[in-house]
Amino acid sequence: MMDIEDFKKSIGKKSRLLGIDPGKNRLGLAISDEDKLVSTPFKTIIKKNNSNFINEIKEIIVENNIKGIVVGNPINMDGSKGSSAQSANDFAKYLSNNISIPVAMWDERLSSEGAFNLSSNLDINTSKKVEKLDQNAASFILQGAIDYIRR
Repeated sequence: MMDIEDFKKSIGKKSRLLGIDPGKNRLGLAISDEDKLVSTPFKTIIKKNNSNFINEIKEIIVENNIKGIVVGNPINMDGSKGSSAQSANDFAKYLSNNISIPVAMWDERLSSEGAFNLSSNLDINTSKKVEKLDQNAASFILQGAIDYIRR
């Protein structure tokens, strides 16, 4: 796992990235275009066990030519790190140890709320909002990271 500055140097100019909103039972996924202009919600994975989601992520990496992964880091609003942040950090380390591309973490404060509010503005019904929340949150996280990387 690396910090965002080292990550930025290692991914190259033309590269697609995978954003992950890690949850206890679900992983929201989003993918960027290779110019890193826009992040698009991709899918939600239900975690059954560690090998099932690692294998699925490896397939997504190959099928979509992914060059780096950004994992959401749920830091508390006051900047402190709670149990969710520790779980996300453990997840990112596990991921980093089991795949061969760079992994970085990105502050995800308000990503789920932002994703839910965005879909509210789009007049999407509540059941669809909840169903797509994880992947929309992943897209929100990834968009923040790619906006930073492109500076």
